[in-house]
Amino acid sequence: MQFEDLYQPLSDDARARAKKVKLLICDIDGVFSDGRIYLGNQGEELKAFNTKDGFGIKALINSGFEVAVITGRHSKIVQARMSSLTVQHIYQGQEDKLIAYQELKNTLKLTDEQIAYIGDDGPDMPVMERVGFAVAVNDAHPLIKRLSHYTTQMPGGFGAVRELTDLLMLENGIALTTQGTSS
Repeated sequence: MQFEDLYQPLSDDARARAKKVKLLICDIDGVFSDGRIYLGNQGEELKAFNTKDGFGIKALINSGFEVAVITGRHSKIVQARMSSLTVQHIYQGQEDKLIAYQELKNTLKLTDEQIAYIGDDGPDMPVMERVGFAVAVNDAHPLIKRLSHYTTQMPGGFGAVRELTDLLMLENGIALTTQGTSS
């Protein structure tokens, strides 16, 4: 199965970049979620996550890829969600995402070319300018789309992460799995 059979045509450049990826870094708000934050009367914060994205992350990790999240906000919900997906590298409260990016790169002994990042807005730009494979969600800010090597068909919070995990797996010769649980 080819990526194009499921989603959209993929440029030769995006295909070549995807084949080098060992680590996927994701933003949270606007990528794993639709960017909205719900606040309850008691001050509780709520976010909606897509189970398709969760399934894709678990499949990617089970296929040998590293996965990380870097987000500017602190949230117990994010910690719980990413832990349930077995994401090992969770960076919250990162006003300067490049600091976490550099730490990940050094810890995992990777080059820029081996790292993909999916984002949606201005705070993602510095990391996206460094990585080998920069990806924008469909509803990203226009500047982020211009910077990216690939823009997903799906918007943030509605399967964009799953689209990217499928792309990385297929372009690295890994069959998409239908086994497991929807997470």
